[in-house]
Amino acid sequence: MGGIREDFLAAARVSAGLLREPAVVSAWDEPSALPRFTVGGLAGHLAYQVLVVPEAMAGPAPVHETVPVMGHYARVRWIEADIDDEINLRIRGGGDRLAADGPGALSARVEAALEELGEVLPGAENRAVHIPLWDSWSLRLDDLLLTRTLEMAVHCDDLAVSVDLPTPPLPAAATERVVDLLARLAVRRHGPVAVLRALSRAERAPATVAAF
Repeated sequence: MGGIREDFLAAARVSAGLLREPAVVSAWDEPSALPRFTVGGLAGHLAYQVLVVPEAMAGPAPVHETVPVMGHYARVRWIEADIDDEINLRIRGGGDRLAADGPGALSARVEAALEELGEVLPGAENRAVHIPLWDSWSLRLDDLLLTRTLEMAVHCDDLAVSVDLPTPPLPAAATERVVDLLARLAVRRHGPVAVLRALSRAERAPATVAAF
């Protein structure tokens, strides 16, 4: 096994370690760095990025259109949604439900999923999969893993900042994948010239080239 599957598992192990941090556990019910998320709810959302993969792999072959990664981000509703739009309420509610039984139970679920994925991912077919948050499309398994690796990278930073911990580093290969995808998303949103200037010409850099 190699490539995105190794990178996903590496990011998942980093996420699992962060979920066990005493600072996260002790701040479970406190506000996080993200509006409307508690630390526990944010931890639940981070955990979801791991937990959803075995669920998707176990599901039946989807009937929805299978799209590439950039097509996925063209369809997701949360990118342009307001904080209290329905899709963001669903996302926060899902994190809260996963956090409801406490940090120990959540960590145990993530670690069990990691053990399962370590066994099944190496030989898994790169078939189309679907998760409930997507309305009418599917992704290939490896593309799903790429999107989840990005989510874990971003939300590990969010969670660490929420409890005044250093952001745990991902392995270099996983970081490179995430940065590459974020750069492509930033180009899609702001255009290539803006991203080029942001990375190479401070005197002409735009105020932001945020991917989302």
